[in-house]
Amino acid sequence: MKQYPIGVMINCRRNTDLAREIQKAKDLELGSCQLSIWDTSLFLDEAYAAYVRDVIAQADFRITTLWAGWSGPCEWNFTAGPATIGLVPPAYRFQRLQELKHASDFAEKIGVNRVATHVGFLPENPDDPDFNGTVAALRNLCRYMKAKNQYFLFETGQETPVTMLRTIQAIGLDNIGINLDTANLVLYGKGNALDALDVFGQYVMDTHIKDGFFPTDGMHLGKEAPVGEGRANVRAVIRKLDEIGYEGTLTIEREITGEQQIRDIAKARDLMRAEFDR
Repeated sequence: MKQYPIGVMINCRRNTDLAREIQKAKDLELGSCQLSIWDTSLFLDEAYAAYVRDVIAQADFRITTLWAGWSGPCEWNFTAGPATIGLVPPAYRFQRLQELKHASDFAEKIGVNRVATHVGFLPENPDDPDFNGTVAALRNLCRYMKAKNQYFLFETGQETPVTMLRTIQAIGLDNIGINLDTANLVLYGKGNALDALDVFGQYVMDTHIKDGFFPTDGMHLGKEAPVGEGRANVRAVIRKLDEIGYEGTLTIEREITGEQQIRDIAKARDLMRAEFDR
């Protein structure tokens, strides 16, 4: 099968030594990253954009996608999550729309043409006012990004695959894609990445390689696990991506810190390399 490039997720704050984080990735023989930024003030900081651009150039490293956060409350659960996450909650929608436009501007300055985020718990009912309002906001964002030749990517997880497909079709523009997280559909109990590719595979432009388990109660997400130890069926997802002609990168995301994170990233890298060689 295709030998896909393998990257890693790098979370970046104002005091993050980006050169050091990139060197850690290169030490793991990884050639790219998704850059995740939640501090929205950085999107407006010209000096910070220049810093990122210079570090990337000196390291001969690639950012495939800017993963953009937003301000305001955010609870990663099934109770407060729908009212706090992404663009779906009307109380935060306008502010976050502006922040994502700033993220688009920042991405342009650092030479990246894709911006991804969690849109939120999209309503299943297409007549729900929050569905229509979110579609309108995303259409506005995608038009803004289209003028820069950029793509907006949905991060999977909080919505069923068919709801994500319906949203993309409702927006009706051609600069929309999906950042497939192999674990999130499992963690949120919305399905699984393998079957989801039958629904929206044509839109997948970038991928998080991650693993985890289904929820075991109605309040909290499932638990993340090292790649190969959960229910995400990562090997089969990689094979399916190859079958449908995926052209992107496989970006490892392990949401812990420290030496165990490094070991788990290396394990995920080796699992993928073994799958390529089958």
